[in-house]
Amino acid sequence: MNRYLFATIAGVGASLTIGLLLMLEASVENTVLIMAPFGATAVLVFGVPNSPLAQPKNVILGHLMTAAIGIIFYQYVGVNAMSIALATGLGVSCMLMSNTTHPPAGANPILIMMSGQDWLFLLTPVLLGAIIIVFMGKGLQKLQQRHFAQAG
Repeated sequence: MNRYLFATIAGVGASLTIGLLLMLEASVENTVLIMAPFGATAVLVFGVPNSPLAQPKNVILGHLMTAAIGIIFYQYVGVNAMSIALATGLGVSCMLMSNTTHPPAGANPILIMMSGQDWLFLLTPVLLGAIIIVFMGKGLQKLQQRHFAQAG
């Protein structure tokens, strides 16, 4: 597949997925399904789907781990320049040690601590949003493989 077609399909997939998260969020009262790091997650999942950084384990566990760190620091350590920096560094270290590195998840402690999120944020948007992105990305990959296998 040429790179322009691939780039277009990746962009459409990312748009549809982020749009889906926003539409689902709007239809379910008091539910958040989107957060800024998901834009960068979409770049990896749709743009470089074979990258180790875009694999389901990395996307889901990377986001969960760093989000949990952000919530723990927010609730038990407090929010200041030093705690935000430490939480971010701890998130990076934990992802690297657990082989679940997902660069967009590195922003989670900053986002969570600066916006004052609680444990519910870990379920939605973090877990549910990451799962939806992964499923949409894998679904698009399957469609591409089928279509281009038949066309080739």
